[in-house]
Amino acid sequence: MKRIIYTFIILLAGLSVSAQTPDQIFKAAGSPPNPKVQVSWNRYYTSEGLWAIAKKLSEAHPNLVKVETIGKTYEGRDMIALTITDFSKGNVDRKPGMYVDGNIHSNEIQGGEFAMYTAWYLAESWYYNDFIKDLLADKVFYIVPTINPDARNDYMKGVNTANTPRSGMMPIDDDRDGLVDEDGYDDLNGDGEVTMMRRKNPNGRYIVDPTDPRQMIEVEAGEPGEYEMLGYEGKDNDGDGEVNEDRVGGYYDPNRDWGWNWQPEYIQRGAHKYPFSVPENRNVMEFVMKHPNIGGAQSFHNSGGMILRGPGAEEDRGTYNATDDKVYDAIGELGESIMPGYTYMVVWKDLYTAFGGELDWFHGCRGIFTFTNELYHPYFMFGKDYKGGRRGDEVQKDMYKFEKNLLMTDAFLDWKEFDHPELGKIEIGGFRKNFGRDNPGFLLENDAHRNMAFLIFHAYHTPKLVIEKVEEKDLGGGLKQVTATIANKRLIPTHSSHDTKNKIIRPDYISLEGANVVAGMIVTDVDMNKTSEQKVAPAKIAVENIPGMEAVTVRWIVSGSGKYTVKVDSEKGGVVTK
Repeated sequence: MKRIIYTFIILLAGLSVSAQTPDQIFKAAGSPPNPKVQVSWNRYYTSEGLWAIAKKLSEAHPNLVKVETIGKTYEGRDMIALTITDFSKGNVDRKPGMYVDGNIHSNEIQGGEFAMYTAWYLAESWYYNDFIKDLLADKVFYIVPTINPDARNDYMKGVNTANTPRSGMMPIDDDRDGLVDEDGYDDLNGDGEVTMMRRKNPNGRYIVDPTDPRQMIEVEAGEPGEYEMLGYEGKDNDGDGEVNEDRVGGYYDPNRDWGWNWQPEYIQRGAHKYPFSVPENRNVMEFVMKHPNIGGAQSFHNSGGMILRGPGAEEDRGTYNATDDKVYDAIGELGESIMPGYTYMVVWKDLYTAFGGELDWFHGCRGIFTFTNELYHPYFMFGKDYKGGRRGDEVQKDMYKFEKNLLMTDAFLDWKEFDHPELGKIEIGGFRKNFGRDNPGFLLENDAHRNMAFLIFHAYHTPKLVIEKVEEKDLGGGLKQVTATIANKRLIPTHSSHDTKNKIIRPDYISLEGANVVAGMIVTDVDMNKTSEQKVAPAKIAVENIPGMEAVTVRWIVSGSGKYTVKVDSEKGGVVTK
């Protein structure tokens, strides 16, 4: 009997890792019906787990997915990037590019899954979806699933709370006592989690919620209490009378390390030694610098349901003007419409001041239209907006209801007594670290798909250049006038206004090849036939920008006859010829 049961289990295991046959599938709208790489998107993966998915995608779809190492982490791990495109169509390095990353903050883990879901969806949908097929013929996606693989693993496997570690694994002396990591969190009761400590105290400020014994309620001033809250599990490991004052990895913020408006620690808490002193960020910077075709970028963080764009500091308002703002607004507002619970916001104006942030470096130093998505929102629990008043209290109460009624009490550890070496008799309990900031499993794929759809819309609107028409006019005397109109069919220009002002990326070149060019000019007013001549190298006209949803017109005077080619060469808009 046991042998029969074991055989049955083995057969089931085999079925679970193999794609179904086509006759067993009824396609759900918007999803690949029978993916070659089967991935469960209702769970989280370690850094190695993400790399395994990337490897499987590249092996299953060699015509669409390439994986490369872009550098080493602080602890010596490989940082990987996936390049997703139709490699059989065009020059990959010259296609308009979209950069994506996640998990720069180690505890903000779902960015890794959202980024990898994007790669998976693009590769698997290419066979079934004409829109994706056309998109990957035109565009290239560069996806770094996790910027912070060392600390991602530490968050998942180590003794941490939902809020730690935020940084990477570089040792930092938080309390400046000359010791590092000597007094981090402790899993006191050995249950594999770091939850909260409470102690009975008639002068405490908390009582047990009579409707839910798991929850603590703060009493009004003057009312008697029952408990005092003592923070997360921990003890005084270094004998300095403090608990949990040095966190694992110390505190630095990888999103305050970028080389745009960077400020030192005494101005911007979390800044490290100097811009790009964090090796993982430096790897990304060098990768992006090697790919000037990147016109759009998104970075996945958590939490709060926000679509953020710069500037991070009010001092940088000048790096954005009305022209760029219109592009950001059009894309950001679309994001609000397809991601319920998310709000489009400007960092410095709607949140706080942040110096040395990734999105500011992308925009300020590379002229790339960039968003940061703060993933997950309490709205996802019961569809409430939680606006105004005591929002935090209402969210807290609903978290307990949600955990009980939808997670089947899987995310809360009941209060249990413990003899603390310094604090005496206490109780330990509370939410696990995987609840509060991270999407619960059944909400993970839904949120990933909506964010991916927003990202694809953004990528779709990187420049698409078309030579709309080429007109000839005989001028007599063996001379001919050739006029070409080049349109950008998408929202994002070939150069942001900030880029144009600071000449970050070289101009777009519109060339007439195969003809004897006597003169070349930009037509500044088509109706009034006004032009601006380029006297040097007239066959190759330099255009500072091809705006989104607009066109530019250039003109040449040529002598002689014969065939010729009009060629447009744009770093962010690609190469087109006619």
